[in-house]
Amino acid sequence: MKKFNTTAVCIPEKHYMVDLTERVAEIKKLVDDGKYFTVNRARQYGKTTTLTALSNALTTQYVVISTSFEGIGEAGFEDEQSFVKEFCRLLRRELRRESTVPKEILENVDVLFGEMGENQKLGDLFDFILNWCEESSKPIVLIIDEVDSATNNQVFLDFLAQLRDNYINRDTKGISTFQSVILAGVTDVKHLKTKIRPEDEHKVNSPWNIAADFDIDMSLSEAGIKGMLDEYEADHHTGMNTAAIAKSIREYTNGYPFLVSRICQLLDEEVGRTMDSGETWSNRGIDEAVKLILAENNTLFQSLTKNLDYYPELKASVRSILMEGTKLTYNAQQDAIVQMQMYGLIRNDHNTVRIANRIFETMLYNLFLSDEELKQNVFSREGELAKNIFIEDGKLNVRRILTGFIDTYHEVFGSLEDRFKEKDGREHFLLYLKPIINGTGNYYIEAQTRDQKRTDVIIDYLGQRYVIELKIWRGERYNAEGGKQISEYLDYFGLTTGYMLSFNFNKKKETGVKQVHIGDKLLYEGTV
Repeated sequence: MKKFNTTAVCIPEKHYMVDLTERVAEIKKLVDDGKYFTVNRARQYGKTTTLTALSNALTTQYVVISTSFEGIGEAGFEDEQSFVKEFCRLLRRELRRESTVPKEILENVDVLFGEMGENQKLGDLFDFILNWCEESSKPIVLIIDEVDSATNNQVFLDFLAQLRDNYINRDTKGISTFQSVILAGVTDVKHLKTKIRPEDEHKVNSPWNIAADFDIDMSLSEAGIKGMLDEYEADHHTGMNTAAIAKSIREYTNGYPFLVSRICQLLDEEVGRTMDSGETWSNRGIDEAVKLILAENNTLFQSLTKNLDYYPELKASVRSILMEGTKLTYNAQQDAIVQMQMYGLIRNDHNTVRIANRIFETMLYNLFLSDEELKQNVFSREGELAKNIFIEDGKLNVRRILTGFIDTYHEVFGSLEDRFKEKDGREHFLLYLKPIINGTGNYYIEAQTRDQKRTDVIIDYLGQRYVIELKIWRGERYNAEGGKQISEYLDYFGLTTGYMLSFNFNKKKETGVKQVHIGDKLLYEGTV
């Protein structure tokens, strides 16, 4: 029986996975056109699985050498001789599986790899490659995964320069060389030259400026996720609505392959132990799986937070986006932004920086809130102390939560409200809310409504959904518009009751919680 897989390569015969046929066909067009290109995507974004499928699709038409620089240790990049020997070792391993390689080619690889090749340099390696490409009965495609292992190594820069030179000579002088070269990793090879050479030795041209743009979408589509779930459903007969579940998973993950597979894996292997199959493969089951993911210290989250720490200014900007609703313009010339997109943390949404997906957003909210909790934040402490009074028969009493927060706010700030920044209100409310639902429920911020004026907090708690609009008081007219907006939002979720928390800095304001009716909707509005 197949399983969902979140480690190493996904294999169609062993694992439930999204059909990659169309994506592979798109990439194959680049190979058929003789393009050299880089597949750089964030960690656990399905690069290796895609390259494996591509390699299989190319074998009837091409000789495919698919290897990984993960197999070359640090010593293999010390000098040309070491690199040539290690590269030929990987090459010889791959050629054993290729029956169409002439005997003399195999012998030449042995020479380069063996004792006779101790003094061989890159020029000798590429002389061998040109000879091999000329004699081969089929065009040769070179695929190298994990090129990040070569970062900060001059010999790799020289290797790229040789590939570039042969690529140009292929078109200008008609020499035989690789049909296509595909380099895969997190790091875009175009950035490597800034890491390898001292500032005063930078070359004007990158050795990989011959690479074609690779703009193929590698996220998993809603239709693709549904197809995977249809296959699972045919085997397990859970009764799930595969279209609805695929839509929910896509909304949480934005198609990030690891997160999609991890949700499904947890539903199948963990959540199903405490729920029946019909409930497991439902929105409540997905909420439970997301809660488990957010509690993990998985390697993906570790990588994201580590990279974020490398760019403290961008970290501060991301915090401002989430906590304050600040808009950050996407700038392709801003290295920190480009790097964080490369690492998968952010995306370009109509020239605006967005966090890549909802799960990453909540992970970051938890990270930033945790920083405040460590400072013994009073809102977090009060929420923790009072959390039991906010839960009745397995449901949240959100009206009581609003009242408790308002009382805590006035105890903390009292008459010092003029020192309280408007942007802090949202952060303090989330600090108050988090310990109340922690371990049982999830929350996320609706990105489409998050700005400096309003924010919608969505809480999923034991199968129940609650919508709380946080907003800054801008007058009666704006307040009425906000009420209409949350009413429409409640329609989207199929809810009749909603909640608003207004931060009102007028001296004559009336604080507390009151009921407001808008059409057939009941709103509880709290005013600070």
